[in-house]
Formats: sequence, C-alpha cells, structure tokens
Amino acid sequence: MELNEIHIDVLKEIGNIGAGNAATSLSQMLSKRIDMNVPEVSLLNYNDVINSIGGAENVVVGILVSFNGDIEGIILFLLKKEFVHLILNSLMGTELNNFEEISEMEMSALSEIGNIMVSSYVNSISTLTNMVIDITVPSLNVDMSGALLDAVTAEFAEVADRVIFIKEKYFCQEETIYSHMLLLPSSASLEILLKRFGIDI
Repeated sequence: MELNEIHIDVLKEIGNIGAGNAATSLSQMLSKRIDMNVPEVSLLNYNDVINSIGGAENVVVGILVSFNGDIEGIILFLLKKEFVHLILNSLMGTELNNFEEISEMEMSALSEIGNIMVSSYVNSISTLTNMVIDITVPSLNVDMSGALLDAVTAEFAEVADRVIFIKEKYFCQEETIYSHMLLLPSSASLEILLKRFGIDI
C-alpha cells in the first residue's frame, strides 16, 4: 500500500482534530489551561519511530489500547517523564524523580488519563467518519520505548508495517511537555479509513 501526499494530509487532519480534543480533555482533568502546537503527523516505519521518540533505551510510560468495530488496530500512547510528572503533580501533588517510584495508585491515575486521551482520539475519528469504533481497557507499562514497541509488533502481527506517528507539544504554565501517539490500523482498516474521506488506494 503506497500512500501519497493527499493520503498523508487526511491522516494529518485526523491527528490534528484528535490532538485538539485530547488537549481539551487533559485541561479539564488537570483544571489547568493547556495550549498546544499543531501536532506533527507522519507515516513512519518502526525504526524511524524509535529514533523519533529518543532511542530504544529511553524509558517511557506506554499505554496500549486495541480498537475494533468498523476498523481495527491498536493505539500506543507514550508519555515521557516530564508529562507524567505534570499529571501526577497536578492530580495528586506528588513529585516524580524516576519511574521506579511510581505507586500502584499513581499507575492507576495514569492509566485513566491515557484512557480518556485515547478515547478523545477515537471519538474524533468516529465522528469524522461516521464509523462505530470501540476500544478495550488500557494496558499500562513502564519500560524502554524499544521494548514496548517490540512487544506490540510481536503481539499484533497483523497491523500495518508503518505507523501513523503523532507528536504533540503541550504548554502548561511554565512547562513544555511532549507525548507521542502511535496509531497502528490494520492495512484493511487504513484503506477503509481513507475511503471514508473519498480517497481510494
């Protein structure tokens, strides 16, 4: 499946709307104003994804959600330490020095935040395309980004060999934080998604 600039523009528009809704949800949850740049949306292979998130040994929080219905695939939401610190400090008043200190309660809070933000993306796609899309309960892990991506590709062998990669930059008061959303539809689902926008592959 070869994607041209028109296909990429459609995927960027989906990413932009989804990211905007996710930022609104995050702002409401943290009771803080959250501003954001227009997210960077690209179609990458797995090696390029690893490089784009700081290398295979960069430790992050990974929140994995499967989606199914009219289209199917997976979403991997990756949070760097600064993002996690902002969430935990805002919600629970705790400081995060390293990931080894995260408690079970804090992990649960992160999982819920991730679930709400991922839901914002999925609901955006569903509304734009008039499709029914359901998501599973999120699975949360703290690990090196390379290990998380390897586990995903090993478990979900039927997803496309390229990833819709969405890099978000948020501003909250004096802080600048980043997150990465990896959208991996199956090849058939990507084709269905583009057809809903009048684009045939």
